[in-house]
Amino acid sequence: MIAWLAATRAGLVHVPINFALSGDELRYILEQSGAACLLSDRALADNVSTATQRLTLALSATLHADDAQDLGAQGLDVLQTALSDTRADEPAVEIDGSSLAQLLYTSGTTAAPKAAMMTHQALLAEYMACMVELDIKGDEPMLAALPLYHSAQMHVFLMPALLLGAPVHLREAPLPDDCLTQIAGEGIVSFFAPPTVWISLLRHPDFDSHDLSQLKKAYYGASIMPVPVVEELQRRIPGVGLYNCYGQSEIAPLATVLRPEEHAARPASAGRPILTVETRIVDLEMNDVPPGEHGEIVHRSPQLLTGYWDKPDMTEEAFSGGWFHSGDVGYFDDEGYLYIVDRIKDVINTGGIVVASREVEEALFKHDAVSEVAVVGLPDTKWIEAITAVVVLKEGHEASAEELIAHARGMMAPYKVPKQILFADSLPKSTAGKILKRHLRQELNA
Repeated sequence: MIAWLAATRAGLVHVPINFALSGDELRYILEQSGAACLLSDRALADNVSTATQRLTLALSATLHADDAQDLGAQGLDVLQTALSDTRADEPAVEIDGSSLAQLLYTSGTTAAPKAAMMTHQALLAEYMACMVELDIKGDEPMLAALPLYHSAQMHVFLMPALLLGAPVHLREAPLPDDCLTQIAGEGIVSFFAPPTVWISLLRHPDFDSHDLSQLKKAYYGASIMPVPVVEELQRRIPGVGLYNCYGQSEIAPLATVLRPEEHAARPASAGRPILTVETRIVDLEMNDVPPGEHGEIVHRSPQLLTGYWDKPDMTEEAFSGGWFHSGDVGYFDDEGYLYIVDRIKDVINTGGIVVASREVEEALFKHDAVSEVAVVGLPDTKWIEAITAVVVLKEGHEASAEELIAHARGMMAPYKVPKQILFADSLPKSTAGKILKRHLRQELNA
């Protein structure tokens, strides 16, 4: 957090990096971004060593060291230096709104990660919108439990809250025990987490023994929340207001919000565009499609990236037709509420018919024994892609594959029913709690 604020003040470009990356993955980002300085935690020393073996950096330093062996190549402990009596002149730099502030690397689901170029004015436009749309208040304690490389945690919640002077409690990871204890013990009023984290809280055996009455704003996003989980949250935390936040890194990352008073009528909706975003649903020729008809979600906004770093062809493709192409399939209802169908890459072609993985997941979630589920399409000689569901059962519950298939068959058309159900103890997730379907496909295809 301090490094980010210092970088912006000094006119530097900040590049947050997922700490779970391997040494080779880290090297790719350092090389592709042209980074001159690397600040890292001592726990990542091995990966940093691998990544920097053939690189020349102006500075490689440890954020906080226990001893000299933990220090970076320059022998510098960043935190100790910041706390010392050392003084530096105020940076003589000129920064305007169009200056590049951050490179946000996408997850690289189908290829190498690409970096969204975010300017100061893009981020500030979003901060102002988030304060209004998400009812962030300066006197309400917030829990920030996701890693700060996660753009939603950093730019939708943490930065707007700090600008308003709100007390923000930071945690290294959203562990259920820690989150429940801190929400109850510290009087936390607002908390953001992806669906997998909310599910882990609900499944915790001591969930109902914690007093969560002060939690008034429960934000969720980063992936689609199953409607049964939304309904369970409303039932088990009666006084909480739910906010569904939809977007992606390239739009800083908030695009639409479903507010608490809108959940009862439309629990499956992603809401409406925030005040700084225009959103359309278009066909392949960039024509608007009518309400209820599926198309690609495209945006126009001052929050958007200016392009992908050193990838002009990808930038041109992403902005074809003058709007940013999200890569998501969705539709509007008659009143302008957005519904997310699926990522284009997650849509399954089974027997020549397109099926949204989310629809199958929603059906399986309605079975009492299902805790988590991810649906993917696997290559199949007969079906092109066979609908495959990987299910995690609730503790103490049992269900067979045949039972779950019969359950799904009673809720949807035959061609949407999974061809196979597989059981797992857990699903592959990012350090921010997002289900990694690309890893799941790789494991199942191995």
